[in-house]
Amino acid sequence: MSGLEAFAGERSVASVAEMEQLGRDIGAVLHAGDLVVLTGPLGAGKTTLTRGMGAGLGVRGPIQSPTFVLARTHPSLVGGVPLVHVDAYRLGSPAELDDLGLDVDGSVTIVEWGRGMVDGLVDTWWEVEIERGWSGTGVDNACGTSGPAAREMEDAAPRTVTITRHG
Repeated sequence: MSGLEAFAGERSVASVAEMEQLGRDIGAVLHAGDLVVLTGPLGAGKTTLTRGMGAGLGVRGPIQSPTFVLARTHPSLVGGVPLVHVDAYRLGSPAELDDLGLDVDGSVTIVEWGRGMVDGLVDTWWEVEIERGWSGTGVDNACGTSGPAAREMEDAAPRTVTITRHG
């Protein structure tokens, strides 16, 4: 079983650097056969977390969102297992994810937008849910504030990261 048990639960992540470090720490304990589903809105930090996991695993980069290729395999640079990074955003069903022919047993598999897509692919997996907070400026969309300034304030907000085992 994965070393992710130590990370289960909820934590606050205050910056991009902290999100990437969390990913490094998680990556250092992942093993072949581990499947991690990343859930959260656009810009929440899913790919940043994955970039950190790749660094922790010691895989070849760069790690970027595989939105248009659906899946990228990053081979190990240190004799470990590869990282398979999947973006399931454009997939319509779990069958389409299964059709990708992923080597789930022989790699660490990270699936962005994978909630509801991996049931049946493996018996157990981990879900990392990232929620965006608000930056505490006192400005909110209910008052009609929106646009780039509001997005920048939201991007600066801490994230709540919840790690849960499924299956």
